[in-house]
Amino acid sequence: MKPCLQLVFLVFLICHTEAEFFTSIGQMTDLIYAEKDLVQSLKEYIRAEEAKLSQIKSWAEKMDVLTSKSTSDPEGYLAHPVNAYKLVKRLNTDWLELENLVLQDTTNGFIANLTIQRQFFPTEEDETGAAKALMRLQDTYKLDPETLSRGNLPGTKYKSSLTVSDCFGMGKTAYNDGDYYHTVLWMEQALKQHDEGEDTTVSKVEILDYLSYAVFQFGDLHRAMELTRRLISLDSTHERAGSNLRYFEKLLEKEREEKSRENPLNKTTAATEPVVQSGAYERPLDYLPERDIYEALCRGEGVKMTPRRQKRLFCRYHNGNRNPHLLIAPFKEEDEWDSPHIVRYYDVMSDEEIEKIKQLAKPRLARATVRDPKTGVLTVASYRVSKSSWLEEDDDPVVGKVNQRMQQITGLTVKTAELLQVANYGMGGQYEPHFDFSRRPFDSTLKSEGNRLATFLNYMSDVEAGGATVFPDFGAAIWPKKGTAVFWYNLFRSGEGDYRTRHAACPVLVGCKWVSNKWFHERGNEFLRPCGRTEVD
Repeated sequence: MKPCLQLVFLVFLICHTEAEFFTSIGQMTDLIYAEKDLVQSLKEYIRAEEAKLSQIKSWAEKMDVLTSKSTSDPEGYLAHPVNAYKLVKRLNTDWLELENLVLQDTTNGFIANLTIQRQFFPTEEDETGAAKALMRLQDTYKLDPETLSRGNLPGTKYKSSLTVSDCFGMGKTAYNDGDYYHTVLWMEQALKQHDEGEDTTVSKVEILDYLSYAVFQFGDLHRAMELTRRLISLDSTHERAGSNLRYFEKLLEKEREEKSRENPLNKTTAATEPVVQSGAYERPLDYLPERDIYEALCRGEGVKMTPRRQKRLFCRYHNGNRNPHLLIAPFKEEDEWDSPHIVRYYDVMSDEEIEKIKQLAKPRLARATVRDPKTGVLTVASYRVSKSSWLEEDDDPVVGKVNQRMQQITGLTVKTAELLQVANYGMGGQYEPHFDFSRRPFDSTLKSEGNRLATFLNYMSDVEAGGATVFPDFGAAIWPKKGTAVFWYNLFRSGEGDYRTRHAACPVLVGCKWVSNKWFHERGNEFLRPCGRTEVD
């Protein structure tokens, strides 16, 4: 690699130290160029090695011919004084030069480059996060391991598949996290591909070791024993497997005895082992009560868009209540939902503006945080996988231009609004169901600027699959369309939170999702959106 390129790339790497690459596809694209650079460096090393070997091979061939001649008649060969001189010279000088050539280290450049770059590579946390992202996609979109492993995903331009080693790695990640549900699924897939004859360095013994224990964790003793016996048939010296099998047999015997005591008249039935089925275990429940509804909406299922509701939705030209800037060029407005009212605006941002906003945001992207409900401290969370940055109007004229446009469309003031937030979603990027308005009395902004009155969400990219904005409470799903924006109020006119607006950003299945949003606050908008007559107006 040229020194100037190394320096530029090193600067990029330093800027991305501890970057948590898996949380932002936008930043992960830089890794593509990093890997390309390493490949070029590796090819240079290979060319140097090939040149060295070519010299050595040429020397060996020349010496093979010469020694064949000299060994056939040593005295006759040495009778010629020139041959005698050259033999002495070769052994004293030429072979020493060859030794130096063989010992010449051509790896220095490549190893130095790799060593510098490796310290800025994705970490173990990134690999774990990427594996969990695939599992999240698997669960949300009901994809079996075979589908993911074969890379059969909708909207994909480049097809890719997982090897036995990849599937095994997925299973190990789940196992180390105490997630035996996904351990079973991925170890089974690894075993299936291994049984089909795929070439791999991972042994069936290793796979069966993890799989049998994970199955045991589900209480499936019979299948755990079957898998352990298969393991022992492949490696009879495997101590842990032998110990596990004896333990499983004791548990099974104890289980039979208990059944016999409960039903002494039917000992035969109690002693009969059930037929071992392939592992199909239920996904464990988790902390999110509306998990099933949320994930169904992400798949486009359960959307409560009835014909009656559809008739109440319209499209129109919107001039911002006769805003002078919009009278000549109004925006196209389309109802996405009737109650709560959610609208979509078209052609809100141009492609040039989107690219500029992304360009400004990308160097500042940092892992998106959430506020701990107990302490009020900002922290990262597994239910929000994205990176975000905040842009001020001083950063570039385009930021002020976009802010002003949002003010004109909504009729609300941006003076008390938050900065423009730009977010890029990573592998399986998501933000599980949440409220935009605050329900915490310790939020400092509540006293000075009031609560988050409304949300204006710009879609800055199309997404090939997944990535919808869904509202589990009333069953709405809104799909990203580049250049459009959606808007809704988080608060009733009374200032009370509208709990129906609990929403989520679905995991991105295929694609790269960029959004930007503006949160308008209550202060400054008292007369622009005055109170209603009732609490829920």
